[in-house]
Amino acid sequence: MTIPDPLIEVDRAISELRRGTVVQVYDTESSFLMLAVDALTPDSINLLTQSCATLPKLLLTGNRLNILGIDKLERPIRIVSHPQGLSPDLIEYLANPLLVTMTQPNMTNLEVKDAGSLANTCVTLLKLSRLLPSALIVEGIGNPDILSVQAKSIQSYTTIAAQSLIQVSEARVPLENAENVRIVAFRPRDGGTEHLAIIVGDIDTTKPVLVRLHSECFTGDLVGSLRPDCGNQLLGAIGEMALAGSGILLYLAQEGRGIGLVNKLRAYQLQDAGVDTTDSKLQLGFDSDERNYLPAAQMLRMLSVSRVKLMTNNPAKMAALGNYNIEVVERVPHIYLPNRHNEGYQNIKAAQIGPLF
Repeated sequence: MTIPDPLIEVDRAISELRRGTVVQVYDTESSFLMLAVDALTPDSINLLTQSCATLPKLLLTGNRLNILGIDKLERPIRIVSHPQGLSPDLIEYLANPLLVTMTQPNMTNLEVKDAGSLANTCVTLLKLSRLLPSALIVEGIGNPDILSVQAKSIQSYTTIAAQSLIQVSEARVPLENAENVRIVAFRPRDGGTEHLAIIVGDIDTTKPVLVRLHSECFTGDLVGSLRPDCGNQLLGAIGEMALAGSGILLYLAQEGRGIGLVNKLRAYQLQDAGVDTTDSKLQLGFDSDERNYLPAAQMLRMLSVSRVKLMTNNPAKMAALGNYNIEVVERVPHIYLPNRHNEGYQNIKAAQIGPLF
């Protein structure tokens, strides 16, 4: 039997989940059939319930359950069930914080139990899919038409994708505030989303290189939203590199600190309702920061850079690069004044979780 490529195997599972179809996740000891709550339909629920004799249960993160006040234990993933089964309204209420205005369904007799490693892996797959981290699951094996994915493939996906990056294109791209610029595109082996290196000036890799890790931000970088300060951070970093003579800005495909654009817009909606920036992500079921900096370290190595002066206000970025054997010899502060749309956002962020730029 041919062993499937882990990247392709997981990518196919991501596609199936986003289409609202059932996926089987298995390891050597057990198997779950799972259906993303984000893409539920009556037909898909029927397919799941017909696949096994047991009633579906709901995977939720500890963050989401804590916000709901249902479970205060510090557990990352929990399994919620009901003796008579979970109604569609109850599933939506538990998983989707944007439905808080709906009448609360009857939650009497809800059972909340620990989730094992396979359930944790299912949530990892949901996060890779940029969907809400919640799914209906049943134990068992699906029919041959249901796509199956190994748990170990999901667990190794981020690492393998980063380690498989290859340079796929490079071009000179003069910019308004830095004319001597090249942009290099890196793509993982599975053909996934590209990360970019914006190289300003001529880099001397025998010396520490001025570097910024910048997570993509559609709202701030592209359409000029005043909610984040990403646009100022992006253009300001390139301008400072031009003044310094050289530098590298890594433009990483990690929208919304790794939760994706759709979920970031959901977080904005919660913030408009009075939820602060940290709690908005927790209400969605995510951690406050879901980013991974292994792709950044891999890109730097491929550019022959091992020592950097990191342009950041975020100590976590410094620690992450150090863990991946990129030496941070200096932190270069990178601060811009807030505006009336993001002043509260920045103050709360700094007070609760520290700067995350």
